[in-house]
Amino acid sequence: MSRRCELSGKAVATGHKVSHSNIKTNRRWLPNLNQVTLQSDVLGRSFRFRVAAAALRTVDHRGGLDAFLVKSDDAVLSTRALKVKKQVVAALAN
Repeated sequence: MSRRCELSGKAVATGHKVSHSNIKTNRRWLPNLNQVTLQSDVLGRSFRFRVAAAALRTVDHRGGLDAFLVKSDDAVLSTRALKVKKQVVAALAN
């Protein structure tokens, strides 16, 4: 299981820890991932995703999972989230 947010695409960042004497040591910044269950109002069911805390706040800000998926870009979504998005868009079209 990769350390990548399924909704925002946020992943591990790498760089250097720089000491006072300017010695550079490799380090990693891990995203704050949480296993959450999000409810889809249009489909009437819930989905489990591994989501970053920042993306979870964005889902709440946009008005729920359905609004977030419709507004988000397909390139950043995981394959599971993309399938849910296609179901939501099809349900909204009917």
